[in-house]
Amino acid sequence: MDENKVNQIIAIYGSKLPAESINMIREKLLDMDYGTASVKMAQFKDPMIVLILSILTGTWGVDRFYLGDIGLGVIKLITCGGCGIWWLIDLILISDLTKKKNLESFLLY
Repeated sequence: MDENKVNQIIAIYGSKLPAESINMIREKLLDMDYGTASVKMAQFKDPMIVLILSILTGTWGVDRFYLGDIGLGVIKLITCGGCGIWWLIDLILISDLTKKKNLESFLLY
């Protein structure tokens, strides 16, 4: 893929990935074709959506279910967000966790 298309993809999806990994992603994108990269990155979870889910339904683990952490979602559901403590911690950390999950899914390609 050419540099211009890589810059476009990073401009669109860069906010859904950890900032420190952008250079590594840029290098990997240069070796991919445009269609595959676009489809792969379109599946990323939006950190803002996950944060809103965490605020509204985090006590019941919906944010963890959305991210694919089924086991943690069940535990969070059973404990009512760890009696509120886990819910508060997730409010702070969930955006970074979402970006890391997106990076992991991209690197599995």
